[in-house]
This record gives sequence, structure tokens and C-alpha cells, in this order.
Amino acid sequence: MGRKPCPFVPTSQGYLPGSGEWQGAPLPETPGWGGQCPPQPSCARHHCPRAAEPARPRCCASLGCFLAAPVPLSVRCRRSRRGKDHSSGVPLSVFFCLFPAVSLSCLSLPSAPVMAPWPPFGLHLLLAPLLLLLLLSPLPSLPFSGSRHFSASNTTFNHLALAPGRGTLYVGAVNRLFQLSPELQLEVTAVTGPVVDSPDCVPFRDPAECPQARLTDNANQLLLVSNRTQELVACGQVRQGVCEKRRLGDVATVLYQAEDPGDGQFVAANTPGVATVGLVVPLPDRDLLLVARGLAGKLSAGVPPLSVRQLAGPQSFSSEGLGRLVVGDFSDYNNSYVAAFANARFAYFVFHRRGARAQAEYRSYVARVCLGDANLYSYVEVPLACQGQGLIQAAFLTSGTLLGVFASGLSGARTALCAFPLAELDGSMERTRRLCYTAGGWGPSGTEEATVEYGVTSRCDTLPPDSPESYPCGDEHTPSPIAGRQPLEAQPLLQVGQPVSAVAALEVDGRTIAFLGDTQGQLHKVFVNSSQGQVYHSQQVGPPGAAISPDLLVDSSGSHLYVLTAQQVARVPVATCSQFPDCPSCLQARDPLCGWCILQGRCTQKGQCQRATLPRQWLWSYKEDSRCLHVQSLQPAQQPRQEQGQVTLSVLWLPTLAEDEYFHCAFGDYDSLALVQGPHVACATPPQDQLPLNPPGTDHITLPLALMFEDVAVATTNFSFYDCSTIQALEVAAPCRACVSSPWRCHWCPQSSQCIHGEHCPDGERTVYSTQEEDIQAHGPGACPQVEGLAGPNLVPVGWDIGLALHVRNLQYFRGLPASYNCWLELPGKLQRLPASLQETAGDRDRDGGAGLIHCQAQKFHPSTSQWELPVPIYVTRGETQRLDNARTLHVTLYDCAVGHPDCSHCQAANRSLGCLWCSDSQPGCRYERLCPPGAVQLLCPMPSIKAIEPLTGPPEGGLALTILGSNLGRTFADVQDAVSVAGRPCSPDPSRYRTSARIVCVTSPAPNGTTGPVQVAIKSRLPGISAQHFTYQDPILLSLSPQWGPQAGGTQLTIHGQHLQTGDNISAFVGGQACPILEPMCPEAIVCRTMPQAMPGEAAVLVVFGHAERKLLTSPFRYTANPRLLAAEPSVSFRGGGRLIRVRGTGLDTVWQPLLSVWLEAEEKVQALGNSNPRRTCGDPAAGRQTCVQLAEGLLQCSTICSVNSSSLLLCRSPAVPDGAHPKRVFFALDNVHVDFASASGGQDFRYQPNPYLAPLSREGPSHPYRLKPGHVLDVEGEGLNLGISKEEVRVHIGDGECLVKTLTLTHLYCEPPPQAPQAANGSSALPQFVVSRQLDGGRGMCVCVCACVCTLQATQAQDPTPQVQMGNVRLALGPVQYEAEPMLPAFPVEAQVGLGMGAAVLIAAVLLLTLMHKSKQALRDYQKVLFQLENLETGVGDQCRKEFTDLMTEMTDLSSDLEASGIPFLDYHTYAERAFFPGHGGCPLQPKLQGPGEEGRHTTVCQGLTQLSNLLNSKLFLLTLIHTLEEQPSFSQRDRCHVASLLSLALHGKLEYLTDIMKTLLSNLAAHYVRKNPKLMLRRTETMVEKLLTNWLSICLYSFLREVAGEPLYMLFRAIQYQVDKGPVDAVTGKAKRTLNDSHLLREDVEFRPLTLMVLVGPRAGGDAGGSEVQRVPARVLDTDTITQVKEKVLDQVYKGTPFSQRPLVYALDLEWRSGLAGHLTLSDEDLTSVTQNRWKRLNTLQHYKVPDGATVGLIPQLHGGGGAVSQSLAQSCPSGENIPMLEDGEEGGVRLWHLVKATEEPEGAKARRSSLRERERARAKAIPEIYLTRLLSMKGTLQKFVDDTFQAILSVSRPVPLAVKYLFDFLDELAEKHGIEDPETLHIWKTNSLLLRFWVNALKNPQLIFDVHVSDNVDAILAVIAQTFIDACTISEHKVGRDSPVNKLLYAREIPRYKQMVEKYYLDIRRSSPASYQEMNCALAELSGNYTSAPHCLEALQELYNHIHRYYDQIISALEEDPVGQKMQLACRLQQIAALVENKVTDL
Repeated sequence: MGRKPCPFVPTSQGYLPGSGEWQGAPLPETPGWGGQCPPQPSCARHHCPRAAEPARPRCCASLGCFLAAPVPLSVRCRRSRRGKDHSSGVPLSVFFCLFPAVSLSCLSLPSAPVMAPWPPFGLHLLLAPLLLLLLLSPLPSLPFSGSRHFSASNTTFNHLALAPGRGTLYVGAVNRLFQLSPELQLEVTAVTGPVVDSPDCVPFRDPAECPQARLTDNANQLLLVSNRTQELVACGQVRQGVCEKRRLGDVATVLYQAEDPGDGQFVAANTPGVATVGLVVPLPDRDLLLVARGLAGKLSAGVPPLSVRQLAGPQSFSSEGLGRLVVGDFSDYNNSYVAAFANARFAYFVFHRRGARAQAEYRSYVARVCLGDANLYSYVEVPLACQGQGLIQAAFLTSGTLLGVFASGLSGARTALCAFPLAELDGSMERTRRLCYTAGGWGPSGTEEATVEYGVTSRCDTLPPDSPESYPCGDEHTPSPIAGRQPLEAQPLLQVGQPVSAVAALEVDGRTIAFLGDTQGQLHKVFVNSSQGQVYHSQQVGPPGAAISPDLLVDSSGSHLYVLTAQQVARVPVATCSQFPDCPSCLQARDPLCGWCILQGRCTQKGQCQRATLPRQWLWSYKEDSRCLHVQSLQPAQQPRQEQGQVTLSVLWLPTLAEDEYFHCAFGDYDSLALVQGPHVACATPPQDQLPLNPPGTDHITLPLALMFEDVAVATTNFSFYDCSTIQALEVAAPCRACVSSPWRCHWCPQSSQCIHGEHCPDGERTVYSTQEEDIQAHGPGACPQVEGLAGPNLVPVGWDIGLALHVRNLQYFRGLPASYNCWLELPGKLQRLPASLQETAGDRDRDGGAGLIHCQAQKFHPSTSQWELPVPIYVTRGETQRLDNARTLHVTLYDCAVGHPDCSHCQAANRSLGCLWCSDSQPGCRYERLCPPGAVQLLCPMPSIKAIEPLTGPPEGGLALTILGSNLGRTFADVQDAVSVAGRPCSPDPSRYRTSARIVCVTSPAPNGTTGPVQVAIKSRLPGISAQHFTYQDPILLSLSPQWGPQAGGTQLTIHGQHLQTGDNISAFVGGQACPILEPMCPEAIVCRTMPQAMPGEAAVLVVFGHAERKLLTSPFRYTANPRLLAAEPSVSFRGGGRLIRVRGTGLDTVWQPLLSVWLEAEEKVQALGNSNPRRTCGDPAAGRQTCVQLAEGLLQCSTICSVNSSSLLLCRSPAVPDGAHPKRVFFALDNVHVDFASASGGQDFRYQPNPYLAPLSREGPSHPYRLKPGHVLDVEGEGLNLGISKEEVRVHIGDGECLVKTLTLTHLYCEPPPQAPQAANGSSALPQFVVSRQLDGGRGMCVCVCACVCTLQATQAQDPTPQVQMGNVRLALGPVQYEAEPMLPAFPVEAQVGLGMGAAVLIAAVLLLTLMHKSKQALRDYQKVLFQLENLETGVGDQCRKEFTDLMTEMTDLSSDLEASGIPFLDYHTYAERAFFPGHGGCPLQPKLQGPGEEGRHTTVCQGLTQLSNLLNSKLFLLTLIHTLEEQPSFSQRDRCHVASLLSLALHGKLEYLTDIMKTLLSNLAAHYVRKNPKLMLRRTETMVEKLLTNWLSICLYSFLREVAGEPLYMLFRAIQYQVDKGPVDAVTGKAKRTLNDSHLLREDVEFRPLTLMVLVGPRAGGDAGGSEVQRVPARVLDTDTITQVKEKVLDQVYKGTPFSQRPLVYALDLEWRSGLAGHLTLSDEDLTSVTQNRWKRLNTLQHYKVPDGATVGLIPQLHGGGGAVSQSLAQSCPSGENIPMLEDGEEGGVRLWHLVKATEEPEGAKARRSSLRERERARAKAIPEIYLTRLLSMKGTLQKFVDDTFQAILSVSRPVPLAVKYLFDFLDELAEKHGIEDPETLHIWKTNSLLLRFWVNALKNPQLIFDVHVSDNVDAILAVIAQTFIDACTISEHKVGRDSPVNKLLYAREIPRYKQMVEKYYLDIRRSSPASYQEMNCALAELSGNYTSAPHCLEALQELYNHIHRYYDQIISALEEDPVGQKMQLACRLQQIAALVENKVTDL
């Protein structure tokens, strides 16, 4: 029985079942399967064989069935054929059937063994839908090569090594080692460089030993595998080429590295360009290393070119005591090694070198040493020569041949392949050795054939003759090293046209295949056949131009080749037989490894074809008689579809089948058994009901006919089934001719009008036979009844009765039958029938010709369309429907004389045969002669009529072409040839341009200047026609020129002034021989043209040509100057509205006529152009300037502005405005014809357009309401993008006629100082002055804004208030009028009292309203409005203070920005960031390596091995999900434990973020399903499950780069601004209360007098000692006199180390503050000492005020010499630095004494009282306890920080930059979850997104900057950040933010801003939703990049240990859960966990 290939076995490439993943390469062999289907029967398409056939069904061609039973089933197929039923029953195992597109085959699953990738049988039912989905979905297309690639960015690869047993690959690269799987998947990466090194120094420990050492890249020079020890030997170029040993299983593990290598351990060349080759030689007791290297570097002269080195022991890689190839002077020989090989006995080294000093040429050599010769006594080398070639470039050793690639010279462009048989090579070496041992090196001919080389003292000797046999590997007394003189020569097998850099070979089935890699990245496959080689395939493997490395490796199976280039490693199949779909392509490929397996129907290697050893089974292209099987002939070739018969195929060389096997024929989907007799095969054709319908418009169907073996097509052809009855419908005009002329055997029945198959027409009807019936007379189209043609002319006039007659013949078929005839005309839109009669031709009635005439009834024709000539098809029918054939296309032509003949001359010029005459009756016109009354015919046409002449002027010289238009201007040219005169002068007509009766073009004659007169046309026998217009001869004169110069590139718009310049119509201008195209219109006094480019600068004459007359301007020639050059252009940014002034500097700019600044735009939609590129001028007006925007070709839009020429070196341009919806593509300067890109002019800076700025109205009630401004206040204008396209210096602000001085311009605010007195309105009216913002345009008006978060209390203005205009460049905005308020009349009355009275009155009014209003909603609304009113009054009162504070803060932040440019923002490194994010609250070191106890050192390796297995086990998704679910089900597994384990998993899976993301998505889906059943709005609200903590960690990982690049800077600036503001006011060191804060609970509610001081801090090496010396620097530090000494030290450290991360600063408690006065006055200050003041058991901490330290005092920080120092100076012992807060001082009692600083704590702290009261009571008490004067401190702080808060929120919630891919991916996933669960409530989705991102990640980042930056966060800063974070939280909620009287003060602060922030959040969500979706592939690529960037996750091993501790707690429950899962049982997950436990805990399990 034949066995057929399975689609999922190792020989195919495609989907791997069960994985859903494309496997590009052949799969590994499955044991027990052998790459073939088991011998099980299969299902035969739709039908079963006949009863006589063996019961052998095949796979269904359509979608088959999926049976999932583990036991054999029985299937019965039924098919009815010719009335008989045939059925058969066959037992079969479970099988799958696939579509033809998936390589139709049958997969029969055996019971055992099961193919590895398939799941157990128990899952088959679950996989059925998945398999059907796979079958129905389109498969991805793959390249035929099936190659894979590996590359690493910014990495250069050097060497490649392969572990034979493991199949693992190792790549040596610059600074890296990579460990790859056989499929080139990255497993391990090891970093090897760069290192501080120098090739001129021996390896050093202290860099001071080598001053010239620099950071040096470490290129890999040698990479070898030691199988015995499972080690990888890697040698780099640094440290003089020393080597190291690494573990094969993990190259990141270094097993040996010499700490202090000696000279004997220098192995590889220390220069990358010098090759090093080597071999690991296995000996019985040890491994040795053979290394050969070239000469490189200063220190390499003493390193031998070839050495033997030990691989084991403490001195690994040392050559001490081992053999070294001693060389006298290495530079004399300069060996360059190519390759090293070894076989069972010898090691071979291939190289080329110079000879001795007398021999300067290079030669190729091969050297040999015995494998066991550790002393190199056996060293022999002989030259190699490839005839006619140069040096060897690459080599490879096969089992019996050394292949070498030779080039002409060192860098020859051509190469040749030579083969040296190994037997001949060894024979040559043995002969050389024998001559040197026994004959002194002299050969029989007396020439020296062997010598001792390399300048050593040894010489060839005359030892006993048996010495070579006695010492086969030499000895101490034998000569060495021996070199042969006679080369071993070989003939080239192959010539290659490009340099080859690598060669490898493979022997398969006795054939040698060589692989050549060239220097252009191409791989050539060569068939080496006897004495020649043939390239049969070449493919691009590496990047073009990248040379293939000599490390060309074949894997152990011989199926793949690994190709290395500098950029990538490629895995290329050795043979790609499967890519050839059919036999011809398989054999034409000439691949010696491939052949066509006939009975398997595929191209395979010989070993994959089951019957390849049998004759005519496997066709090989190199075998002469191998030809593809094909059908040579068919009998019959086609068949009528109505008949069923038999067809015989002739197929030569059919393979022989077994007795129970058979062939069958397949006609499409129909099968029939084939009967084989020699080369002839007979098959039955299908019946009619089994045939498909004919395709529309055809008379046949052609089916593929295949001779099949089982489901394999052995030979194919096509077979047609025709249907004669459909032919006549396909050819309506000649059905009979089409029937009998068809390629089928069809006949025509004339009487019944049928086309039939068979012998003749039925019922005795006469037959017209097919053309193929040549022996019958009545056959072919000539015998058909047909119309031969018209009997008369085919011209028919419109409107006149004319009868038509047609010749017919072959009507004898109808003789004796009654019939009527009709003529049919196919008029436009109408089919006209004319009754007709038959007239048989006389004399033919007795003959069998049937000829005659058909007479059609006479008819007038009036077609619906008027045409001069209208062809109308005509045909004849017998009766109404029986059409006679047209022998050819027949038509009559209807013509209308009136069409195209508008006058008499036209009519008379028509063809006389048509009978057209001019009829002059009541309606004159051209008519058919019989339609015109006899008396109305006009034979003589009227006089000529001249309507117009062009032009009206001409030069006196004549020669002007004058056009005369009119009617009756002659019938022919002869009529007018001499009939034209102009102004009395003859004019010669041009015959080529004459148009009958309508136009005459004549050439004027010369005439005197000023001659004028009409044009006259005089035709014979008629009166002359005279024009009403006169023609004038005038002399044009050129007078002047402007401008008189322009660039040689052309483009200058030149104006030529003169008189009579509008002479003639053919005017052209020239400048210096170059045409100057004239611009319309032409004017009498000026001609405007545009100059063309000129080759050289210089003068050029101006010439104007008027027809044939020339005029030259001699007085003022035009001067071409050198082209202008642009040297600089700035600024390079503008708003889209344009109008910004661009200053352009260059040379020769004044020579440009019209300089333009232009921008090309691509418009998303149709943008209306605002002008025309060539505007229409009018005479007398100046040339119109270029309009704003014009439409160009290809959909581009060009917007331009005209620049003004300031001088020859300066242009002033305005940036063009860019319409909305357009994207700038190119910005350039158009200097006439010189176009310069902006980037070229600005030194590479592209011009950028920013969105137009947005300015909010000053009044919050709208632009029509005035803004109330108090004198002395600063104006703050809020907006967006204010400084993106303008600078502060360009801004001017005007309020009426006064100017508002700009102080600050930021992204969102503009601050300006208004005039002190109210200015007048700009227009002089009495209206309020307008606030106008504009940009400065040449002294014009500019733009403005205000400082601080000023609150504007506004009232409605009157209707007559004018609307203000705000202009920013070309953008106009309206901000509203400004109203100055009068100064208060009672300045002595304090503002605080006014505010207090106002608030008291407000409270009183509110109380009255509360009593009167009954509805709570109105009460809440009024409370809300009044609270806002009070806050606005408070903010208005603190405006001055706010302005001053903000100005100071902006100055400080500007200084900080300058500092950051030098030092950078102190971001935490990623490892620290990850630890703090994953393990918050665990300090700086959450995972510490466990200290080993006594006796535990030996178990460390075992534990590590167990943890590594645990890491591998975590990669099982089933295990990980089971582990998580099991842990979460345990009652004792706390929430803290869940977070901890989630973070441990995040660390353990950090290198596999794609997998971690998949786990997280699965868990989130489960979580959503859980909450949907309860309350979906509660999902992700807290961190209660592990997946929620995983989500937090995942966001921390994915958003780290976004933090560093985008959000980090505004967040850090906010933190520093807060810190600066807090430090400016006093802070109580005991209670933590501060004067400057946003948190009312931390507000210092006392008036504390303080004074700022500036201390001079000594900084430098000698700062701790004597203050003298120049090394000490004095740094000013700002402090307060009320600061404690510890606070002073903190501020001093902050300012001295402001550019240093906090963890790198000295601790404040490790330093003392020393006050220095004079030379000897040193006083150490401390918080507590003997001078501290104590009263009534209250001790006050010392301050600078206490010590009376003056302003400007000198202090120093010195190391603390004592451990104590009171409560303040105690040192915190931190083993790991962290960013956690240091707790405030407690006011605890020490011996009954309590500490205080600024204020004494109350007897009972406020917090304790508050804890005992309700929330409402606590808030009311707090409101009473805080006087309004202290609330202003909160408002002042808020206003000062507002800009930084806005910037931070904007950075977080803006999508102006691309939103992080992780955020888009997460939000899309949440959208999918909502859609999946049918959640349509937008509020739920808003909550999910808020909980997952903003509240989970960003709030944490806002509250804890120490998680991101290396900073110290004090309690006061932390409290302020808590308020800001709470504001952010409130902005994220959907519910309305309402505040009232009892609302906390912290919420009242940002009550007005929160609605705006809410809008930002909603817009953020909406913009993300609208953006393009984040694909799974993009996210995976990003995650893979993150995994690669942070490969070495922090403390991974410790994380695994901690994770195992949690597993250990619930070990039994986890084991049970794994054992209960059926899939887990088959994967043996529980067993693997038990093995891990045994290793980690030394636990004995029941394995």
C-alpha cells in the first residue's frame, strides 16, 4: 500500500498544530513516525470507488470531517453512478482533512507515539473549532528559503561556534556574547566590554599603570567549544588577547578568567583585523588548545604564531611546557591564518605567508601536526597552488578533500574553487617529512624539496631510513618545523566573478555540495561533480555589501547552514526542495539534493522519497533519462457534454505499482478507475449531471484531467466538454458560420436554426456540416444561408424614400417552405423593420445555389441625431426571428447635407456624388438635390463676408501671418490664392492653414510705417468682401529696461519699456540668446517677461522679435549677476497663523526681483487656494504680487509671502500662514529661480509650525465683560502654547494707548505690568481701554499676560463697550476690555479687616438665607457661590504678594533650569526605580542576598539550580495561573502577601515582558468577569488581588521612559518649586508646621518674625581646617535666622550640592556646622548645648538667632567627631540609602523637659481632639481656628505654584506627544473587556481607566517623587504634594465636585480649577480612544525592547528565593491543585515542582 506524506511532518513547512505559531523551518523528526502517515486508509474526495476498485478512500478536497474519538471508527461512503449503488466500509483512525491551499494531505494520528506538539486526545473535542478556524483563515506567506535571522542593534558580530551535541549556537561579537537556540532564538547575552585597555600595555589592575589606556571595544577573536568539559572558550582583543571559559549552558557564567595573566596566557591577536584560529583537541586524558594567530601590536612579537595551550588547571590557556612554533623574526614571514581543521589523526592549519627575507612574495600553505603531539615535533607545511590563481582566502575540510577558495592577489575581484584530495595532501607531507628526516631535504633530482623554516637552528638531517615510521609524529631529535618547497597543485573546479570570503561543504548520498559566501552577502550553492563545479543557486543572505564570515557552519543533521555577517546570523536550509511546487520547477532548479518523487507528488531529497531506489520513482535533474511525466496525447481530444464515453491517455515511463495499488483519473472532482496497458491509460468520462455548467459567454468547459495515484497527481492535462447548442447565442450576426467554424464537431440545421452535435440534423432536415467534415460537400461557412452584400450604393440621404436590395445565396435549404422576409436597420435608439421580398436570380432557379435578391420596402429615414454621416447596421431575417448570416459586416450610411455646410461655399465644396445643393428658398440651406424646389437652386454663391481680422497691427517689414475669419471665403484654395489685399498691399495666403469658406491666413507684404486700411477678399465672378476693421503698419521701438540686473539662475521679472510694442500677435523676447517668456497681457508701452538661466554672469543684449522683424535694445543691456547665497536664517519656528519676522542673511540679495518665503503643504482635505500662481495683470498697473496660497500639481498647496530687501546682505520675511488641515512638507526661499531650503539656509535647522496660541478672555464671564484691574497689580493672561512660536522680546502689549510691559512669557501664561494709571482707549472714544496682544512687527504692536493665579471678579459690561482686538502675528483674538478700579479711599483701614467684615457679612446673609430657604439644593448652590466669592476676595487681596512671590520663584526656577542643563535631573537608575515601585515601604533594599550559614556553601549551587528550574517552570502559563489562583484562595494569604508575590513575579519575569503581559491580560479578564456579576464600577478600585499589583508594576515598567523623557521634568520642577517656597518661610522643627504650605493641617498659625540671611559656606578640600588657601571656595547659602542648626545644615547641603543626587551627598547628621569669625574664631553650633534656653520644663532648640549669627557670616561643614548630640544630631544608620522621609522631631519629654522651636505645642494636640470629634465638627472647629489672614498664606502658596501644577497635569494628560504605547494598549484592552461583557455605560469605562492608570500610577508618582528621583522629601513637601494629588484625584472622578461651608480648606483651594482639570481628563480619554489602535505586534515589539533594555532585572535570584518561600507555605495545596488539573498531569507540573523542592530544600519527595 502506498504511503503518503503528512502535512505536519518534518518535511513540510507550515503551521505547527497546537501552537498557533508559524514554524518557518522543517520540524524535527518525530520518533516512531518517520515523517510519513501511518498506513491507514483515508477518504476519497466526495465519492467512493466502484465495486471493482479496492476500498481506498482519499482525503476530501473540500472541508473534511474532524473525528475526535480515541478508538478506530468505521465510515461508509455512498455514491450513485449510472443507476447503481456502490458502498464500502473501511475502519480508520482519527484523521483530519485540509483545504488544498494547506497542502492537501491526510493526517492520521496513531495511538502511540503522539506527535509532541499535539495535545492529548482528551482535548481533541476542544480543538475542533480551533482547527476549523485555522483552516478557514488565510495563512501567512513565507519566503521559500525558510530562513531565520538574528541580529542585535548597534552590535558587530565576529565569530560563530556550534555545540555539536546541543545544537546551541554561540556568537562572539564586539562587547557581547550571545547564546542562541538552533532556531536562532536568543537565550543568554553576556557583556564583555568595553573595557579600559591599551594594546601597548600588558593587562593591569590599576589604570595608573597604563596612562594611555582608554575605553576600548572588545572584539571577539576566538570562539571554540569544548565538549568534554561543556565549556565555551572565548578570547577577545583586549588585555593582550587573554581568554576565558564560560559555561555552555549559560554563557553569562564565567568559569575561568585569569586575574593576573602572564605572557604565556596571551592567546589571541590584540588587533581586530588580524585573524586568530584555533582547535580544541580532545586527548584521552585532557583537552588541549591549538591556536594560530598573525602578527599584531607592539607586544605580540614574542607570541608564537602557533602554540599548544592547556585548557584545564589553574594556569588555563598557558603554553608553559607545551609546544610553540618558534620563529626567528615573525615579521619576516607575517603568517596570516585562514582556517584550522582536524580529523581523527591530524590538525591542519591553512594560511598564507611570505618566504624568507630573500623571498618577498606571498604563498598559500597548509600545515599539519599530529593531534597527540603536544610539542609540535610533527609540524610539516607544504605550499598549495590553484593553477593560475593567487592566495587562498577560505578553506574547508570534508571527509576526503580540502576545499580552498583562491583569489588573484590579496584583494582580487575574481576567485576560484580548488579541491585537494586529502590523501594527496598527506602524501605530499609524508614525502616532505621523509626527505627532511633521511635525505637532508634534497630530492632525487638534486633540488631542495624540504627545509626547516622560520629561522630556527634545526636543519634537515639524514636519519635512518625507518625514522619516519619509527617517529610518525616526530621527537626531540627530529627536524622541526619542516616546510616543503614543492607545491601541491590542483585545477580550478569553478571560477566565481566576485570575491569569496567563506566556504563550507556537505556530502549527501555520495555527492559533495559546496557553499560559497562572498563579500556582498550572497550565498552560492555549488555542485562539485568530479572535476568541475556548478553554481546551481545563489541567494542574498546578509545585508547587501556585508561580507559573509568564514565561520560558515552546517548543523549536525546536515539540514541547515548558519551564515554569519557583521550584522546578523542567518539559518538557511541546505536544500529547499519543498519550495518547488511541481516537477518541471523541481528539475529545472538543478538542485543536486532535490528530485521529484512521483508517487508522493512533491520535490524531496532522495532519502525522503519512500521508493527512491526503485526505477522511475525519483527523478533527478542530473540523470539524463529523468523527465517529468506528461500526457503525450488524448483520444478523443474533446467530447460533447451530453455524451459519456471513454478517453485514452498516452503517458510514457509510468512507475510500476504493487498488485493492490492502482491509478485513477480525476476530471475535476469526478474520479474514475484507470486501466493501464503499457503507456496507454483508459478512463471513463463523467456523465452530464456531474459536469459543471459552462462559464458565461463560452460554449465549453475545460476541466483538469489528472492521472492520480491515491491523492497525488502523476500527470495532468486539460480535457474539454463542449455544447453545440450554446454557440449560436454567442454569435448573433452569423450563427450558422459560428456553428460550423467552431473547433468542435458541430453542424447547423438551417430550417430549425439549431447547432447540434452528432451525425446530421434530425427528421431528414438538410444539414450544413462542420468544417472538419471535409469529405462532405455541404460543409463549412460557405454552405450557410447568408447575405453577401448590398446590391446598390450604401449611401442613403436623410428624408428621401429609397429602397434597398441585398444579395443572398444558399437559400435552397428553404425551398418549398412558405416564409416571409424582413430587413432590419439598427438606428440609434430604434430597431426599424422593413418588409422585404425575395427575387430569385434568373438562370439559377434550377441549380442548387439558392441565390437571389432581397428587396427591402422603400422608407424615409429621420435619425434622432443629426450627423453628416451615420453608419447603420442592416441584416435580413426569414420570418421574424430566423436570421440569415451576414457574410461580412453590412451597413448603410445615412447622410444629411445640412450638417457641416453652414454656407453656400461649404455646400458646393461637398462631394458631388452626394447630390447636395444650396437651396435659397424661405429657409436657405444645403439640401439633397431632390428635396430642393427647381427654382430655388442657387448655383452662384454670394460675395465674401469678413467678420474679423487678427492682429490689427504689424511691422513695416511685413512677414506677419494675418488671420481672416468670415464666410463664403471660397470653395477651394484656388479661389483665394491671389484674391487678398491688406491696406492696399497684396497678402499671400498659406494653403496649409486655409479652411474652406471660413478662414484665410496670409503673409503681409512690406509697407511704409503708418500705412493703414481694410482687408479685401475678391473672388472671381463675385463682388469683393471688405473688412470693417483696418490693419495698421507700425514701427515698434524699445526704450528702456527695468530692472537692469538679476541672478544668473534667471526668474527675474523684466519689464521692457517702449512704443508700439503691441505690434502683431507673434511677439517673443530674448535676453542674451536665451528666450524670455512673455507674461500676459501684452501692452503697447511695456512688455513683461521672465529671464531664463544663463551659464555665466555678464551683460546680455535684449532682443524683441515681432513676427519676422527684430528690435534690439542697445542702450541698456541686462546684466546677469552671481546667484544670491543664503548664510543664515532665524528664527526657525512660527505659529500656523504666520506673520513672524524671519531675518535672512546672505550675499547678493539685492539682485533678486521678488524674494519669497514659501511653504509646500499637503492637505488632508480640499483646502481652498487663496490666489493664483499667475495673476492676471492689466496694462498700466504694476505687477501683482504673489497671493497667499496657490494650488500646485499633485495636490500640493503653496503659501508664500514676499520678503523685503533690507540690503544686499539682509532680507526680512514674514512666515506664511498655513491653513487648517494642511501639513508643511517643504519650507524654502524662492529668490527668483534660486530655491534654497530653509534648513540649508539655517545650518540644518528645519522650519517648524506650531499650533496657533489660545488666549482665554480676561474676564471669566466672557470677552464682553470688563476685567477689573487694581493699580499696581500684574496682569495674567492664561492660554495654551503661548511661547511655542514667539519669543519674549517680540511681544508687545497695549491697553488702549498705553503699553503693558512684558515680564514673563511661558507656555500657558503671559505676565505683564500694566500702566500705573488708566490709559485712554486707543480709538479716542470714551469706551473702556482694550487689552490688545500682538506680535512686534517692525515697531508695531506686540503681545502680553499676567503673573500668579489671580482671581478676577467680573461684572457684566454695558452694550456700548467696544470689542477688543488681540493680534499675535496674523492671528487676531478678543480678550475683552479692562476696567481700572479706583484706589481705596481709606488706606488706613486694613485689608484684613475689610476681608473679615466682608466674610462676616457673608456669613450673616448666609444664615438668614438658610432659615428662609426650604430646599437643600438651593441652599447648597448658594453656599457654593458664596464660598467661591469669598475665595475670590481673598485671592484678590493677596495679589501683590502673589506677584512678588511668583517673580522670585520664576527667577529661582530659571537658575535651576540652567543648573539642570549641566547636571541633569537626578533620575533614579532603573533598578532602584523598579525596586521602589515594586516594593514601596520596604526601604532601599527590599531583596537582600541571604547570608550563608556554616556548612551551606556546598548547597549554594544546588539551590541556584533549583531556583533556575523554578524560573523555567514559571514560563508555563498553566502553572503560573494555577499558582496565583491557589495562593489567592488561601485565607491566610494576606493582601500584603499578594502584593509582595505579585512584585516578586514581576521581577522574575522581567526579561519576558510579553509573557507577563499575557498573564496579566488573562487575570484581568477573569477579574472583569467576576466584577461584572457584582458591581463593575468597583473593579480596580483597590489593590486587593495580585493582578492589580501586577498591573501597577507593569505600568511602572512601561512608563519609565515616558517619565524620563516627558513627564519627569515638569514633575521635578514642581517638586523643586515646592521645596524652594517652603524653605523661604519658617518651619517648626518639632511640630512640622510651616508658614508656606498648601495643607492647612501643616500651616503655622502664628506670626513668627524672621529675617533671611546669606551665609558664606566654605567648600573645598581644606574647608574643614584652616580657611586660608586658594583651594577653598565660598558658596552663598540662603537661610533664615529662625532656622535650627539642623535646618541650616539641610539648606546648606541643598545649595552646595544642588547638582548632586541625594544619595551621593553627605548625611546631615554626620556633619557639624562651624561658625568662623576671623582667623582663630571657630564655634561649633548645635541644636542643643549648654546655652540652650529652658523655661518651665520647655527647652527651646538653638537657632541662628540664638547664636546671633550675622548676615554674611562664614560657616563650614566639618565631619562630626562625636556620636551624640541630642535629639536632633542623632545619626540614622542606613545600610541601604533610600528616598524615604526622615521623621520629624518628636516633642517627647527628656527627663521631664519638652522641646519646642517656634511655637509650643498645646497641652493636647489638635490631632487628638480631632480624632474624638466627628468629621463635620472637626471641620467647623478648624474653620473657626484659622483666621482669614492665615488662609491667605494658603492662597498665596497656591497662586505661586499654579503654573507648575498646570504644567505637570498638562504633561500627564496631554496627547500632543505620542501617547505611551502601553497606555493605548491598556485602554484598548479595557474597551474590549467592556464590549465583551456588554457594558455600555461610559461612566463604568471611565472609572476603569481612571483606576487603572491615573489613580494607580500617576497619583503615586505625584505623591512620592522619591520613587522617580534621587531626592529627599520632607514632611512639609509631602503634605503639599498630598493636596495636589488629592486635586488630581478629584479631577478624575465623574461626580460633580461641589464644595460648601463645611468642605475642607484643601478642597476649597482648587474648587475653581477642578472643572478645567476634569475636562482635561475627559479629553485625554477621548483623544486616546480616537487614536490609531495599538496592535499586538507593536506592543510585543515594545515589550521585547524593554526586556532587552533591562535584561538583568535587579535581584532576580533573591526574588525567586522569596517566591519559593511563599510556595513553601502552601506547598501541599499547590501540589494538589496541579495534580487535579488533567493538562497539568500530562505536563507533569507537580513532579517538576517536587524536583525544585528537592533541590532548594533538600527535601526527599516521592518522585
